[in-house]
Amino acid sequence: MSTEAADRVAAASNSRPGSPLQTSWFEFLLDVSLLEKHLQTPNSDPTPVQLIVQFLEQASKPSVNEQNQVQPPVDNRRNRTLKLLALKVAAHMKWDLDSLEKGLTSPVLNMLLNELLCVSKVPAGVKHVDLDLSTLPPTTAMAVIIYNRWAIRTIVLSSFPEKQTKPGPHQMNMLSVVQQEKEMTENILTVLKEQATDSISVLEGALRLKKDFYVHTLRTLDLLSSADAAANGETESSTAGLCISADELHCQVHYDLGAIFFHQGCTDQPAYEKARDHFRQTNELLKKLDSNVHVHLDEKRLAGYWNACRALTGDCDPSDPWTTPYDHINGLIRARNYQAVVEAFIKDNSSRSFPKDFRRSVLREFMYKIQQGESGLEEVCHRLCVCNAVRDALQGKILSVCFQQLLLKPSKRLVDFILEVCTRSLEKDRALEKSRRNMANFLKTVCESLDDRSLILFVSSHKLFMELLTEEERMLLMEQMKKKSATINLSAKPLPSFYDIPASASVSIRQLEQQLILSLEPFKIRQILSELHSMAERPYWKVNSKWEVPADYVSVILGIKDSLTKDLVYVHMAKGLHCISVKDFHHARQLFSSCLELVTEFSPKLRQVMLNEMLLLEVRAHEALAAEGSKERPPPDLVSRVRGYLEMRIHDLPLRQVVGEECVAFMLNWRENDYLTLQVPPSLVMNNPYIKLGQLLASTCKELPGPKESRRTAKELWDVVVQICSVSVQHKRNNEGRVGLIKHRESSMGILQRSKFITFIKKLREPLVLTTLISLFVKLHSIVRDDIVNEVTAEHLSIWPFTLPNIQAVDVEAVAVTVKELVSYALTLNPNNQSWLVTLADIYFVTNQYSAALNFYLQAGAVSSDFFTKTVSPDVYTDQVLKRMIKCCSMMNCHTQVAVLCQFLREVDYMTAFKALQEQNSHDAMDSFYDYIWDVTILEYLTHIHHKRGEMEKRQIAIKAIGQAELNSSNPEEVLLLAAQKRKKRFLQAMAKLYF
Repeated sequence: MSTEAADRVAAASNSRPGSPLQTSWFEFLLDVSLLEKHLQTPNSDPTPVQLIVQFLEQASKPSVNEQNQVQPPVDNRRNRTLKLLALKVAAHMKWDLDSLEKGLTSPVLNMLLNELLCVSKVPAGVKHVDLDLSTLPPTTAMAVIIYNRWAIRTIVLSSFPEKQTKPGPHQMNMLSVVQQEKEMTENILTVLKEQATDSISVLEGALRLKKDFYVHTLRTLDLLSSADAAANGETESSTAGLCISADELHCQVHYDLGAIFFHQGCTDQPAYEKARDHFRQTNELLKKLDSNVHVHLDEKRLAGYWNACRALTGDCDPSDPWTTPYDHINGLIRARNYQAVVEAFIKDNSSRSFPKDFRRSVLREFMYKIQQGESGLEEVCHRLCVCNAVRDALQGKILSVCFQQLLLKPSKRLVDFILEVCTRSLEKDRALEKSRRNMANFLKTVCESLDDRSLILFVSSHKLFMELLTEEERMLLMEQMKKKSATINLSAKPLPSFYDIPASASVSIRQLEQQLILSLEPFKIRQILSELHSMAERPYWKVNSKWEVPADYVSVILGIKDSLTKDLVYVHMAKGLHCISVKDFHHARQLFSSCLELVTEFSPKLRQVMLNEMLLLEVRAHEALAAEGSKERPPPDLVSRVRGYLEMRIHDLPLRQVVGEECVAFMLNWRENDYLTLQVPPSLVMNNPYIKLGQLLASTCKELPGPKESRRTAKELWDVVVQICSVSVQHKRNNEGRVGLIKHRESSMGILQRSKFITFIKKLREPLVLTTLISLFVKLHSIVRDDIVNEVTAEHLSIWPFTLPNIQAVDVEAVAVTVKELVSYALTLNPNNQSWLVTLADIYFVTNQYSAALNFYLQAGAVSSDFFTKTVSPDVYTDQVLKRMIKCCSMMNCHTQVAVLCQFLREVDYMTAFKALQEQNSHDAMDSFYDYIWDVTILEYLTHIHHKRGEMEKRQIAIKAIGQAELNSSNPEEVLLLAAQKRKKRFLQAMAKLYF
């Protein structure tokens, strides 16, 4: 352990209450009852798999005789007991191979299972395939099954790519230990592969047994240790073990056999059919089992295996519950039911369950069939191309070249099909404005691409075209078509349009309702509603189900007695709110102004409601300009109106909470702190949680530069936020009076719910306010995590309390999520804030997300130095930040980068640099980084390492780096400093290219 690490551990131990010491392996030898107590303890330390490693490691240690010769481990009572303890731990884990494989290496697991075979009295020297499992004692047969399951699972797992694990301590001889373990694993794997056929036969034999199975438990293993079993293994331990039903075992064995056959399928195609059959049996048994306590398999992987097998074998049963939409399409193609494929694509334009890549691959498959000479598929290709184009159009994507080529010489039949697909594809999305606009643009594109005037007229007179395009758009398009017809001689007659056709004398109610839905002009809305009421008296505010007004206002508006006035107010407000949501503030102002003029005549209450909504409109419009980069302060009139709203008290007036919320955020964003801290009435602070929050935030920001005694408000803000992030605990007692259940729920004591608090935060833009909130949550996060070594840094941490009176009441997970979400949101407003970047990097660091942490540490350095063209300020790259960057690189096995970064510290950390350079398994560019090293001692050590390993080429690179004249130790200090600075900049720029 390094001196620095020892100091950190000592500091942590001195500042926190002592944690229980880890139980040592030998203590389990001294107390036979200790193991069971330890295993039943939650979060026991060491963990079960660590115990197995320790027991087997101690039991297999070689001995040394008097002549200092290494001898095999002694077969004595101590070692036998240690092996039995390892088996007991595995029995406690119910022989779950998933957990054992994750925690143990192949050599250790091989040793453990061989010991299981030994204590289970499996006949020595006899191949498992030659044993009759039906005649063996139950636990003996089960030991054979477990071993052979592990054998084939290990073969399958070895075929998966796996990240190499990093060895423990940085020691020179550690490389040989790792290499030795690797060789042992390869040897075991070779033997298992040679015996794979026998293992498969053993497991297939197990599937023929229909009786229940028994596996060793702690109790049966105790029986083995207390008295020797008979030679045939028929002891109490054979039938007193944990009962596993035949269905449970068969389910697991079918899955393992399916996996090995799938693995063999790449060299033996029929093996895929065997795998498919085994996976089918697995699925049927899974459904049959009431509980699968003893079945450990990944159902998602099982589904993946099943789909892959069916695709590889061409087996697709439509009645199969596992049939996916992809299987359905592939089945239709194999059955040559091409019309059904087209129909499925049209339906998918609405449901959008097929990825675009899959749809395109199907089209490419048909094109390939045509190229191979298959006839009669051209029309299918054209129809699928149209379906894909309409899908792209609905999502606002660029149309494919294939579809644009179709429009060069289209038939009326094709154009008719295009319109049919458009109509059917828009059925579910008809009310979505975005989908409507996208489809309207698509129809305009189709018209503009056509040359035949009859086809243009056919499209422009279609019902969908009339519905989606406004009158202005249709007139403009027709003008363009007329100009185009002048240059392209379509006919001697001018191009007709639907504007040339006389309108019907009477317009249907349905047409007027469509115009009402589309119109945003107040005068036209009033005109349409008047005409509708003259034709039929009904509630036209229900015409569009998407028209919504706030629940606070519904009863007031629907209480208007005159039905026409009621419709006018409702429709104007609903359309105005929609315009605000899409930032169409121009039309929103027109609609609200018209509505205000209307209600002023008969309802003072609705007049004030409209004034409030118009205030919210102006606030949002000004905030939208600020978000786009405008620095213009709001006009005094708007600020005055916001103050007036906050102080307004009118009896029985419906008030929306969001208006007050955004008004407070508006005042904070424009630094109206004097009003919030000095002029806001105390009654408002008591009754409105948002004003209370705004006052506390404004006061804390004003007091930040002041002395500690002036930070009383910071403590108040802290208490309010802690209460918001707290949970209440409920204890439920059983009939015996004991606590049987503990429930956690969000505390009702806070002035706001946590979700509403976060929504409010995301309306803030003022950097100092955001910095204050980030600082508060970082401090709270550090306290609830209680990890002194890995703390998150931020500005102004000293103003907050250092302890919490009731830390158990704080929702730790909610605090962790909030602090990350808050910093990420702040960075969307200002991606170049160095302090926020370092804070986010720290958050990723303490949660072990090292690549992301390094990315943000580098971003912080880049924005403070014009992308490393200048020197990074020591205030940004402190020693703590540099050490965290070093750890990030180390955890990602980028050891050469570690060595380079060690030079950046105020005092070069040679020990860490040397240990990093000893690593041979480095995932970075290694010798290409030598040019960035300016410390001669590190370069000399590199030369020595490469010479010792016989790496002559790398040694020459290191010698070349050390031989540069500017690194000569006799140079003046200025020259050496300049050389170091130059290499720092180049290295950080190279790192930025790697991690950005």
